[in-house]
Amino acid sequence: MNPTTPAPAIEATGLRKAYGDKLVLDGIDLHVPRGTVFALLGPNGAGKTTTVQILSTLIRADGGEARVAGHDVAAAAQTVRAAIGVTGQFSAVDNLITGEENMALMADLHHLPRPEGARVTAELLARFDLVEAAKKPASTYSGGMRRRLDIAMTLVGSPEVIFLDEPTTGLDPRSRHTMWQIIRDLVAGGVTVFLTTQYLEEADQLADRIAVLSGGRIVAEGTPDELKRLVPGGHVRLRFLDPAELARAAQVLDVGTRDDEALTLQVPGDGSVHTLRALFDILDGASITVDSLTVHTPDLDDVFFAVTGRPDHEKVQAR
Repeated sequence: MNPTTPAPAIEATGLRKAYGDKLVLDGIDLHVPRGTVFALLGPNGAGKTTTVQILSTLIRADGGEARVAGHDVAAAAQTVRAAIGVTGQFSAVDNLITGEENMALMADLHHLPRPEGARVTAELLARFDLVEAAKKPASTYSGGMRRRLDIAMTLVGSPEVIFLDEPTTGLDPRSRHTMWQIIRDLVAGGVTVFLTTQYLEEADQLADRIAVLSGGRIVAEGTPDELKRLVPGGHVRLRFLDPAELARAAQVLDVGTRDDEALTLQVPGDGSVHTLRALFDILDGASITVDSLTVHTPDLDDVFFAVTGRPDHEKVQAR
């Protein structure tokens, strides 16, 4: 690594974990740059939560190495814990006490002096729009409010890396979108977010990079757009102002679906720069004028079902 290049927030090589004769992780590699959102997707039981538990020092791997915030998770577990925050699938909020008391408890656990703890608590309650509910028992909070309080509690220690294990499970669409904005704001402030989710739209909206875990291995990895180009079904829709231009394009390209009423021609293509350049070279060579184009790519649902169905679990690395 170049000495001027900052160390990644998370780096893992060959992580393995088994429970009895059940192999959960079969040698996975991870590389997460600082200040990004990394989403780990996979079917139920794929090993997403196990991965989070290893990286957050809750359990030990059977093999492989991992570093989080620059520290070895096995050799320097306490240092790693001081640099991270974890929000699991199930809320850590104590419903018997108020939101403010939950925050104060976290401040005490982080050994913050009382004045500092009070200041941090007030700032985070305001940031997460919980001031009005702060003195009410958490049992009266909605699911979205409880999730916001959960993340606010995670931020008391100013973590460099936050693990969010299915943070929006069970939330209504409005609360989910609120949580997405919170995550974007965290990353804008320099925090690295490691996200596991079953909502593919969530990964598409938030993640800088996505890995798909299946059968204990990472079977695909790339940006959302790169992953969408891995599966067939993408096309470019060309729109023309002149029926004669449409007819000439259909003849020259000799491929695709023509719609004379809409004056469009749908041509197979992955939407990459290379594909579009080749397409326009053909059209320009024939002096055919296109009014507009729209690139349509498969969504992450298509990608997910395509790659998790691979019987040999061969990793697909998007380029």
